Amino acid sequence: MAALDDFVRKQKTGAQFVISAQMLRMEAEEFDRLAQQWLDDGGPGFNVTGVPFRSVVEDAFLITRVTVIRTTAQV
Repeated sequence: MAALDDFVRKQKTGAQFVISAQMLRMEAEEFDRLAQQWLDDGGPGFNVTGVPFRSVVEDAFLITRVTVIRTTAQV
């Protein structure tokens, strides 16, 4: 997840930004599992805000994009 860590480090504390499956070059199923963890515990240096965007993939609603806010936590 080096790409994610580098991207998050570039953001200022309090900045809102979007993280998507496509941006991380992940399959929707893999991103959905990761995003579910972020919803529960927060991510490395950010917290999820708002409602995650879901897409239908093979008859399942999977999270494919989240809006997050940068925190002061170390990445």
